[in-house]
Amino acid sequence: MGAETVSSVSDLAYDGSMKSLLSRIVRPVPASDPENTRRRRLRIDDMPFPIYAIGDVHGCYDELIDAERRVLADLGSPDREATLIYLGDYVDRGPNSKAVLDHLARRNHGDGLTRIALCGNHDDAFLSFINDPANTMYWLDFGGDATLRSYGIEPYQYFGRSGGLTELKLRMKEVIPQEHVNFLQYLPIALQVRSVVFVHAGVRPGVPMERQSDEDLIWIREPFLTEGPRLPLVVIHGHTASQEPVFDERRICIDTCCYATGRLAVLRLGPHGAHIL
Repeated sequence: MGAETVSSVSDLAYDGSMKSLLSRIVRPVPASDPENTRRRRLRIDDMPFPIYAIGDVHGCYDELIDAERRVLADLGSPDREATLIYLGDYVDRGPNSKAVLDHLARRNHGDGLTRIALCGNHDDAFLSFINDPANTMYWLDFGGDATLRSYGIEPYQYFGRSGGLTELKLRMKEVIPQEHVNFLQYLPIALQVRSVVFVHAGVRPGVPMERQSDEDLIWIREPFLTEGPRLPLVVIHGHTASQEPVFDERRICIDTCCYATGRLAVLRLGPHGAHIL
């Protein structure tokens, strides 16, 4: 499956509001067809500048709202329009994953920003746990327990007794809004704008975008961090946390470990370069 080419940014809009792209990004397909179970990749070559990107949120709702305020302040005039791209990992580790998803899944924010949210490995793992907790218990080990607590669920009370996981699955169905599940299910995995690729983790060096696997796009570190994309592209990504954003020749990483540092990075991309707000 190649990239879904979109003729203009406005084609993605809900009257200028949230672009979770619920009806367009993923279609239900048989699990036996690995090619068709890939998440969608988007390409929008006419996206105007400025373009903003926000790094890994990880349940930090207050920091997310502050980051969006910085974007709006940078734009200045309320009449100016811009695109805001979220690089994934909206849940886990931080205190309020539920509020983050409430915010991102809204259809209308009323601020003129065009929002495109991409999938991260934590978001994908959360969706897998909702569907099949018995076979995805690993998710709890890297911050999923904090996500469930934001919905009022203490996960460990369900363990160690007969039928506990069945009860947990039913409880999740009761308290996790279907809008959140839809949002997670339909997240695209990559966005290419001209020669810039926005993605959660990175790319497999030297592999054309149409042949990149979902696993690499949301999980990869090495050899991407050392070698870069080895493609005629600049990759803007998160996933690999550091105290400060990392600017290399062909990649920019903006995961500043918000849940631990309290700092959520915002990148501004213009026709002459990129900088952190």
